[in-house]
Amino acid sequence: MRPAAETAAFETRITTLFGIRHPILAGGLQWLADADWVAAAIDAGLMGFITAASFPDDAGLVAEIRRCRDLTNGRPFGVNVSMLPKLAAHERVGEIMKVIVDEGVPFVETSGRSPAEYVPMLKAAGVRIIHKVPAVRYALSAERAGVDAVAIVGFECGGHPGTDPVGTFVQAAMAASALSIPYCVGGGVGTGSQIAAALAMGADGVVIGTRFLVAEELGAHRDFKEAVVRARETDTVLVMQSVRNTIRILRNETAAAVAAIEARGEGSLETILPLVSGRIGREAYRTGDTRRGALAMGHALAFTSEIEPLARIVDRLVAEAAAAVHRLDGLVRLAP
Repeated sequence: MRPAAETAAFETRITTLFGIRHPILAGGLQWLADADWVAAAIDAGLMGFITAASFPDDAGLVAEIRRCRDLTNGRPFGVNVSMLPKLAAHERVGEIMKVIVDEGVPFVETSGRSPAEYVPMLKAAGVRIIHKVPAVRYALSAERAGVDAVAIVGFECGGHPGTDPVGTFVQAAMAASALSIPYCVGGGVGTGSQIAAALAMGADGVVIGTRFLVAEELGAHRDFKEAVVRARETDTVLVMQSVRNTIRILRNETAAAVAAIEARGEGSLETILPLVSGRIGREAYRTGDTRRGALAMGHALAFTSEIEPLARIVDRLVAEAAAAVHRLDGLVRLAP
């Protein structure tokens, strides 16, 4: 017998674009979205993206792409490219895009500033682009730039929610009448009923990050995952507003230290960056010590109740979504 997630699949413009079973994208997770995680996402019927920022040089990224190709038996996958406002003297976006093209990666997920300068080279190579944004107005800009799809994250999301405190529910409804290209929504999504709601409002799929932090296949220490299980939707905090790079992270010692700096009016790259260094966060994933590090998590902590295989999480999400649709069918009463 086929698993429930296969028999209850939804078909949308996003499933068609990515050639996936379910309208769910596994959000890029720096340090965690490696070849093993992406292969698990592909096996579960989702689309996954290797986070390019996890690799310090082109050779490391090339090796990971090739390893992922082996693990997925040649099935398509993507690479996530963060193009946030430049916080370092040198960034590697151009080099990474060349690797993606040279290696024949079929999908790229961009985020941060506009990908417009890279769209022509990616399109010429046959690469499909989904650009992640924190507001509909940025999605419209990305559409004009020629991307194939967009992902819009509401203020509930872990990581970078932008500067406008507008939630996922509102973003999803706004996008339906504003966009012509396929779009996903994310931020606080962790149940199948939310997936059904997003589809009902016009979205073609959802992006899920925080909910998957408790997946067995994710390469993080079990103590880290246990901390995620214990955490609740109220255990996140927004920091780094002072440098216009707002991020939602787990409430811990690092979050308190950054918040104190900003409360004193002393927020700057020089005072904040040493505390939120990616190296510190990576150590938390390795050791399971969540007291330090800017650990991106969103309101979907409300749904991270146990550690379990990714496929089981996905099966439940899709079954819940199908049940929600059937529940609505039973409520519809057409006028005579």
